[in-house]
Amino acid sequence: MIQSEELYDLQHEFAELFEIDANLDGLVKKIELLSYVNPLNIEKEKHQFFASKFTQDPVFRYPKLKFNPYNLHRLFFTQRLERIEDEDARNMYKEIIYYYSNMVQCIETIGQKKNFHYNSLRVYGSPTEKDVENARFILHFADEPLTGDMEKIFTPEEAKDYFENFAEQYDFPLNIKFSTHIAADAMVSNATQSLLIKRNAKFSKNQLLTLANHEIGVHLVTTYNAMQQPLKIFSNGFPKNVETQEGLAVFSEYMSGALTLKRLKELAYRVLASDSLIKGYTFSDTFDLIHNQNKLNRNDAFAITLRAHRGGGFTKDRLYLSGLRKIYRRYLNEASMEPLLSGKVAIDYEASINQLRKKGLVRKNSYTNLAYTQNSNTNKTLDFILNNLR
Repeated sequence: MIQSEELYDLQHEFAELFEIDANLDGLVKKIELLSYVNPLNIEKEKHQFFASKFTQDPVFRYPKLKFNPYNLHRLFFTQRLERIEDEDARNMYKEIIYYYSNMVQCIETIGQKKNFHYNSLRVYGSPTEKDVENARFILHFADEPLTGDMEKIFTPEEAKDYFENFAEQYDFPLNIKFSTHIAADAMVSNATQSLLIKRNAKFSKNQLLTLANHEIGVHLVTTYNAMQQPLKIFSNGFPKNVETQEGLAVFSEYMSGALTLKRLKELAYRVLASDSLIKGYTFSDTFDLIHNQNKLNRNDAFAITLRAHRGGGFTKDRLYLSGLRKIYRRYLNEASMEPLLSGKVAIDYEASINQLRKKGLVRKNSYTNLAYTQNSNTNKTLDFILNNLR
């Protein structure tokens, strides 16, 4: 933690920067997108979709907004950025404001199909032709034989015990909550520094290891590192941070020995599902692509289709595979991961972060990812795939 006297000196020297950073912090705390885009009635609609033999598209309901989008937009653009003397920092915060304004537009159009989808594209982009080729390359490999580690036998309560034991190697609090309104089996809520576990999920031994290294080893590590930084933007998130953060998290799965070809194929299916949105596919069309044409079981196919179609067309999931490719290349080049663990940061802003560091505005990380210290992957097929992604 930064000493109060040191922080006071920084705030005095960079008063305008800290003022705008604090103003934005007060505004963006209300707009955690994932808390709004996850449907409230997933299980009911899943049952009806299966009962209709995959023909009746789900009709999802979403949480109500707890803020006024118009007022939030107005307050974003009243920030007097011209008062920040450093040009690089000024330009960075301008891009940050545009990013969060786009995020607000995403949230206010959830459930409005094309409107939401177009806003989602502005924040997360769409799969490139190279992304789709990489996904198809992965999917052409034969499935691995199933092992006992892949059998889903653990309850949410047992998962909670596992995550608590795993987190003991990290010196930060682990706040675990159960939820029925999340699309993933487990996820981190950055706003509340909590690990959410899906109430009705079952977990395999491999999945627990995967989630622990992904959610705790990266997402909570960057959450708690960010809280130690002088500037709140490290907690709230830089533009394009999702690709970097998810790339780090899946790379953590790889380094810990948890990553499987099945998991890598899941990321590939997510790219195809995101690509289907651009082609105008309906929910049932995308499900047919994943389940019938690519032979993925119906429960996993539904989960992937849901993640892509929630809100009206959500392309965030396409970034996991491209993020992994970028982080793996960084690993091959022996570049340090530490700057990217300093908070919810993006590779694209590494030069700006280094400039802030020279001014004393970025502190040394309190926590690191322990899986990064040694490569525990023994799957040569994964190495071949990762080395040949374009």
